[in-house]
Amino acid sequence: MSESRRRRRSFAAAVVFASASVLLLGTLSPAGADEQVTGVPAGMTADEYVAQHDHPMGSQIRRVEGDQSNAQTRSAAAKPQGLDLDGVTATATVPGIDVSGYQGNVDWASHWSNGIKFAYVKATESTTYTNPYFAQQYNGSYNVGMIRGAYHFATPDTSSGAAQAQYFVAHGGGWSGDGKTLPGALDMEYNPYGATCYGLSASAMTAWVKDFSDTYHALTNKYPTIYTSASWWNQCAGGDFSATNPLWVARYASSVGTLPTGWGVYTFWQYSSSPIDQDTFNGAYDRLVVLATNHD
Repeated sequence: MSESRRRRRSFAAAVVFASASVLLLGTLSPAGADEQVTGVPAGMTADEYVAQHDHPMGSQIRRVEGDQSNAQTRSAAAKPQGLDLDGVTATATVPGIDVSGYQGNVDWASHWSNGIKFAYVKATESTTYTNPYFAQQYNGSYNVGMIRGAYHFATPDTSSGAAQAQYFVAHGGGWSGDGKTLPGALDMEYNPYGATCYGLSASAMTAWVKDFSDTYHALTNKYPTIYTSASWWNQCAGGDFSATNPLWVARYASSVGTLPTGWGVYTFWQYSSSPIDQDTFNGAYDRLVVLATNHD
């Protein structure tokens, strides 16, 4: 076991989780929430806790695959590409961002005024970490009018898919058909601690993802969106989830390129990490509302 993994697990017993009343889906922040942090072990600041335990969405994909995005590629991402979730030619896109504990208290009004219409917020990682800024980020994006969702950074070698799905739902990752809440997202990417595929075979990784997905569906009546890159997915998993799970593809270039095995369409595209993780929904705004409204 690596030293970083030992340190990571040693804090697990000390983590004090936020109350369910704060993290329950759709619950709005109380006054003063811009300064609120939760779940930080005693003796640490929120930022210290984040620095030691938080892996933002795409951080490991950028580490391995790089980020080649620039002004031209970011402009191209605003244009529809291929088919949307309904299987028809996309005619519009919707701009969004994703954040984690590294962004701290987010100025959501500023992002809203700049045209951002949806946001995904990191809730959890493994079964030992919750984003201490989750309440401010998740509720703050909702309060300014954004459609928002939560995501979970998976570590398939530390516990079962079912255990991590349960942890995610219990700490902010649930869903309700209010038209403002996106289905939870499962973040599958390169292992920040060691072996690329977490020591699992492709079949075992596919089974892990299915365990998470089925458990999440049983708890929420919604299948999670799967976030990944084509390179990592094709190497480490390769299973076909296209019949149930929307795809969120990571590729920092002028097009989404070849999609991960199994999917013929993508729903979200993370196309840049500059100046913040930038995403687009491949469809019109009313279709994004449908995704946040209908159960499976």
